[in-house]
Amino acid sequence: MDAESLKSLTWLIVWGGFFYFMMRYGCGAHMIGGHKHGGHGDAAPGGYVKDPVCGMAVDPKNAGATAVHGSTTYYFCSVSCRDKFEQTPAQYTGSSTQAGQQHGGHHHG
Repeated sequence: MDAESLKSLTWLIVWGGFFYFMMRYGCGAHMIGGHKHGGHGDAAPGGYVKDPVCGMAVDPKNAGATAVHGSTTYYFCSVSCRDKFEQTPAQYTGSSTQAGQQHGGHHHG
């Protein structure tokens, strides 16, 4: 294999890797729903929304609890998650990164 072919192959691999990571973790993940965010009112499959505290999918018709902050209604899986939200709503209504970091290991099973 000559040097020019090796250089072309290297660039193909580099760009292929870049494309893979962008589709898996970047913009492409948002388009196919693979990138998970916390936060209020995020759509989840089947008409569900995400609990801003734990990120669990919640059916708004059967939510364990609700709270209104500003002009937005938030739906929660449980009274416990609602109570955490009401103690520090800014913690969960800020950027989705902050909401995910503040979650701290709360799991539903």
